[in-house]
Amino acid sequence: MNPFASLIITYLVGAAVAFIMFLILGDSRDILTELKKANWTSFVLGIVLVGLEVGFIYAYKAGWKVSAAQIVTSSILGVILIIVGYVGYKEAITWNKIVGVIVCLAGLGLINLK
Repeated sequence: MNPFASLIITYLVGAAVAFIMFLILGDSRDILTELKKANWTSFVLGIVLVGLEVGFIYAYKAGWKVSAAQIVTSSILGVILIIVGYVGYKEAITWNKIVGVIVCLAGLGLINLK
């Protein structure tokens, strides 16, 4: 199956479930008013999520182990988010974050050992 066709099904089902949960749990029943409150981050997050999912699908098709692909992408994403937080949101880079990056890199090194 084409990965993008699979993602269309996945995200349509997800959208339907989110809409039902909006109606059940939301304080407001006016979906259009709520959608007007969205900013650019919701759209960028959608693009990023599709990119991550397609990346996983192609990694599995290329023969990556499920556990290894998840650990590698999570580690890389964690490092990228620290950089984005520092550059885009002026978050401090603390010793905890530095140690976390070191642990991520060490984990990636251990995964590559055979």
